[in-house]
Amino acid sequence: MIGTVYKSTGSWYWVKHEETFYKCRIKGKFRIKGIKSTNPIAVGDKVEFNIETTNDEETGIITDILERQNYIVRKSVNLSKQTHIIASNIDQVFLIITIDNPPTFTTFIDRFLVTAEAYSIDVVLIFNKIDTYTIEQKAEILYLKDIYEPIGYKCIETSATTGKNVQQIKEMMVGKVSMFSGHSGVGKTTLVNYIEPSLNLRTKEISDQHKQGQHTTTFAEMFDLSFDASIIDTPGIKGFGVVDMEKDELGDYFPEFFALKQDCKFNNCIHLNEPNCAVKDALEREEISWSRYKSYLQILEGEDENYRTDILSGRQ
Repeated sequence: MIGTVYKSTGSWYWVKHEETFYKCRIKGKFRIKGIKSTNPIAVGDKVEFNIETTNDEETGIITDILERQNYIVRKSVNLSKQTHIIASNIDQVFLIITIDNPPTFTTFIDRFLVTAEAYSIDVVLIFNKIDTYTIEQKAEILYLKDIYEPIGYKCIETSATTGKNVQQIKEMMVGKVSMFSGHSGVGKTTLVNYIEPSLNLRTKEISDQHKQGQHTTTFAEMFDLSFDASIIDTPGIKGFGVVDMEKDELGDYFPEFFALKQDCKFNNCIHLNEPNCAVKDALEREEISWSRYKSYLQILEGEDENYRTDILSGRQ
């Protein structure tokens, strides 16, 4: 049988075939070729499985994984040389962003966007908790929208508490598999609950001491919704390590860099120290965001995210 993985706990997988869920495990030496991942099977995967009965209990044995359309992958938190696949076969991602409580920095946003661009996954930037912000914080959102909207990313201001613009998100989700992601505490699960109240997913308050969200979603999980849509809810992500990017292709995943690539003197220009670089020229004319270029340099040089020096609205 062929089914879709809806939930993974690391050792067991809940696979949906037609309208039935089966609790499955992996066949002994099952491995995905070419992917050194901490999780060989991810939520969203299409898999082949067989049913076996043990002690009057039916369980499934996953024997193969079908080719992935795409996936979102990052460095594993504890094993830097390995990757962790967050989810696969995704139509779009809603990246939830908050200005404060907790803050989302541009380096995190850019790393996420680069990975999504590499696998041709559309990303919508959701600026949540809009009902709680001061005038200055709303100005920060305008600043960020001025960075990301001109390069092709749709930006929506929302409130998971009041429901502001949630209907717009629902309309974009119809007929698609959507992944919701972001730091812990950005209101991701609250937003999902507003979209589909019957899910009643568990939420937790922000930690006042550290202004960080507390993990409530332990594992990624897919849900079918009442309005012809599917959603993948994911655990809060603290950092986003980019993997498998060649230096000469990294700029292709920054849309505003890629648009200028043909105007560089050298076709293998990596926009660093080369003469007559169209990207560096545009940067000097302030046609490209300095925070975006900083993110590019950090990824190019293999640096991890630095939470103390991230730029947000020009602030160090």
